Amino acid sequence: MSSISIIGLGNMARALAARALAGGNTVEIIGRDSAKAEESAAALDGATVGTAGAVPAGDLVVLAVPYVGAAPVVREYGDALRGKIIVDITNPLAADLQSFVVPDGSSGAQEIAEAAPGDAHVVKAFNTLFSHVLAAGPAEGRPLDVFIAGDDAQAKAHVSAFVESLGLRPWDTGALSMARALENVGLMELGLMNHSVKHTDFSLGITLLR
Repeated sequence: MSSISIIGLGNMARALAARALAGGNTVEIIGRDSAKAEESAAALDGATVGTAGAVPAGDLVVLAVPYVGAAPVVREYGDALRGKIIVDITNPLAADLQSFVVPDGSSGAQEIAEAAPGDAHVVKAFNTLFSHVLAAGPAEGRPLDVFIAGDDAQAKAHVSAFVESLGLRPWDTGALSMARALENVGLMELGLMNHSVKHTDFSLGITLLR
């Protein structure tokens, strides 16, 4: 099992924290609003509360904040993230929900990696799951797939083990540069929501034919 620090107090943070605790992981909740962090932890049996800006207790540090604040948060923590595995779950979407706010050829995860200490490892994961789908977990025997990307094999293995502890199925898509493709999948899901599916009660995954 893993020790997890989750920076953020939104829906994805709560969904990940609940599933992580159910999977036997230790969970630390961190937020700028200490009262809200205490409230969130109290609603989760077994979670602790960390101090914003201090060294996170977890080996895995999940950035569960809007993309616009992700790199600034990483810069703010600075050396407190040395040696940590930083799990980027964000989608760097523009306000029109049809484009990105990162440079062409880059990704939100790569921009976050540039802001992180040199010995931290950024892994993209969970950005293709809606928070309520993640909270509900697998349905009717169908697995929920989590696509990951990163440059360090051991970091990806650690994140994969964490994903499995949640009862989900990890798929390694390759180097961190693949995060751009995963963020495009997140964008595609919004297109599906707006133009064909018309709701968010769905997930994208892999069906193995043999």
